[in-house]
Amino acid sequence: MTAPAARPNDLSAYWMPFTANRRFKAAPRQVVAASGMTYATDDGRTLLDGTAGLWCCNAGHARRPIVEAIQRQAAALDYAPAFQMGHPAAFRLAARLAAMMPGTLDRIFFTNSGSESVDTALKIARAYHQLTGEGTRRRLIGRARGYHGVGFGGLSVGGIPANRRPFEALLPEVDHLPHTYDRAHQAWSRGRPVWGGHLADALDQLVQLHDARTIAAVIVEPVAGSTGVLVPPVGYLERLRTLCDRHGILLIFDEVITGFGRLGGATAAEVFGVVPDMITLAKGLTSGTVPMGAVAVRRTLQDAFMATDGQGIELFHGYTYSGHPLACAAAEAALRLYVDEDLFARAATLATPWADAVHALKGRRHVIDLRTIGLVAGIELEPRSGAPGERGFEAYLRCFERGVLIRTTGDIIALSPPLIVSTDQIAQILDTVAAVLDEID
Repeated sequence: MTAPAARPNDLSAYWMPFTANRRFKAAPRQVVAASGMTYATDDGRTLLDGTAGLWCCNAGHARRPIVEAIQRQAAALDYAPAFQMGHPAAFRLAARLAAMMPGTLDRIFFTNSGSESVDTALKIARAYHQLTGEGTRRRLIGRARGYHGVGFGGLSVGGIPANRRPFEALLPEVDHLPHTYDRAHQAWSRGRPVWGGHLADALDQLVQLHDARTIAAVIVEPVAGSTGVLVPPVGYLERLRTLCDRHGILLIFDEVITGFGRLGGATAAEVFGVVPDMITLAKGLTSGTVPMGAVAVRRTLQDAFMATDGQGIELFHGYTYSGHPLACAAAEAALRLYVDEDLFARAATLATPWADAVHALKGRRHVIDLRTIGLVAGIELEPRSGAPGERGFEAYLRCFERGVLIRTTGDIIALSPPLIVSTDQIAQILDTVAAVLDEID
């Protein structure tokens, strides 16, 4: 039977992710091209990107060095089997990436997304403890309001209720730390809030409840992004590192968002001076051009796997597209571009004018809190009575109509522009948000 031809501009076949499909398809918003800091829409308008796509296009859009590297690679080697074979670009990229990581996190496992990176890190943690004679260490500790992708592992340690509820039951032997945000003590914070470092001590309570000998790993986002930009209090990450060391627990930083310049360094671990045992990466690794993720692993963890008897497979895990040639080409070019244009240092320099522009919104209608760190901002709005999320979504739509792309999570506007943003463009993004807040109910 021959399938019927698709109708021109038929939107029905595509089941869109994290989207109100019926609402979108009644009034679609589509982009057809991108360059630098802007998108072009299908109706001929220009859209200034205030979110680096989805936290990922850190070097901006359609950057020629990345585009040309992908084109060359596609013409030379389109795919290479990832199991029992390799290709030079994967090894070059792993070495380059390892050199950017803090401490001895210089063993790199490639994935295709942040979700896969998280599940990979959780599996490595459990397998490591089993391999080293502590097979009782199976429990995984996440955090309330945490986002770690959409795999069952990431959902299980994640702490956003709407993401979890439809898919219960999730992994067993999982628990959660409380989140770090308290508006009464942290409102209008620029950088790390002073109050809240003690919240890491909740890990001691979980140790008392479950016994340290049952806990494999703790995973946190250094800055929680998708839940609305929750910045770690002073001393919090440091305290988590100390407690994990004390109890023999592995510490995983989910840096899918914070990696590659967002906070002014290669990683948040570097910026905050706290070295975990593993770092999950994606998004900015290729500046969003080709799907790719990675896990940076402390060398001694991998050494344990390599010390096993025999010459067989040390870790029964991987993906068909691990270290895909096109993704490797995109990542190598993106990492070179970050260095050539000194984009991480540029982001650090822009952090102060960025914070100034964001915090100028204090006192605007509906704004109940502002949070900034690096080139990230959370603008929290008072929810409408009986309609949570609607004010935020209306702000998103109106900014789109005015030519600025923002992101909302509930009633929180999250901003994270490409690292190439200019001060004039920062002003345009925040002036547009201010105008929209003045006009919506």
